[in-house]
Amino acid sequence: MTVRNRQSRAAEDRTADDHIANDRMANDRVAEVRRFNRFYTRQLGVLRKTYLSSPYSLGEARVLYEIANGGAPTASDIGRALDLDAGYLSRTLRNFEKRGLIERKASASDARQSHLALSPRGRKSFAPLDRRSQRDTAAMLARLKPADEARLIAAMNTIEELLGGGAQGGPPAERRYILRAPKPGDFGWIVRRHAELYAEEYGWIAPFEGVCAQIVADFVNKFDRKRERCWIAEMNGENVGSIMLAKETASVARVRLLLVDPKARGLGLGARLTDECIRFARRAGYKKMTLWTHSVLTAARHIYQKAGFKLTRTERHRSWGRPVVSEHWDLEL
Repeated sequence: MTVRNRQSRAAEDRTADDHIANDRMANDRVAEVRRFNRFYTRQLGVLRKTYLSSPYSLGEARVLYEIANGGAPTASDIGRALDLDAGYLSRTLRNFEKRGLIERKASASDARQSHLALSPRGRKSFAPLDRRSQRDTAAMLARLKPADEARLIAAMNTIEELLGGGAQGGPPAERRYILRAPKPGDFGWIVRRHAELYAEEYGWIAPFEGVCAQIVADFVNKFDRKRERCWIAEMNGENVGSIMLAKETASVARVRLLLVDPKARGLGLGARLTDECIRFARRAGYKKMTLWTHSVLTAARHIYQKAGFKLTRTERHRSWGRPVVSEHWDLEL
């Protein structure tokens, strides 16, 4: 065998070995997904003859849920939402109708379609099922520490995002956020994320992080529970936004450190955080709100303007490595 032939044979052997290794890794990944599916179906009890000790199977319970919460859906709406076989869905709905659980109302726009709703008997039958589902889910989460609960919710949202509509050619998975009070570590996150984002997007350098750190330190060290608040926005178990309302004087409140992470932009989060500040300021008895921002922060300026703030004065100066125009905005309450 010539040297060239030996080299060719060796290359073929390496290629074959690579294919075998790749096949093994692919099979291992498939096995892991199947193992998780077996675990989770057992965790939810979906293989039991009835679901949540009710007289319904899981499929029937899901159909009832869609009718109860779908805003008068049609059978087609339910079929699309649950990806159910049309024959199975039709039989299920006929069975519900015979048992007096649902009512039909002809569609005003399409006589071939009927809108579905639970009858009084159906609502009475569905209510304990819904309560048991709520109770069992709450009990499952109660066994976890807060940090582990956040990890679990984040992992579930990640699965939904990766395997949901966008991955299947449908609409992308819905992005949802919650607002909550700060917990340990959140104030450090506010400083760090401000420093990171403003460096990336505006080229603002180190002194800016110090300004943020001082604002946070003053807020935490002088916190007035009755007249001050901080809100953290969380999505998929991850912080994505913040805002603080600090006491300036007895009659004036100051908005501090509004932040919306890029992954949460486009959801109206900045406006929601600002609205929360305004509502709290009114309840707390303030007469006026004020804030300090910069002309380059166009998205924030638009939020403030839409909320009713008025630009009162501007100042040109060089800070954080860039020439900037700072702005003062006020809102009379």
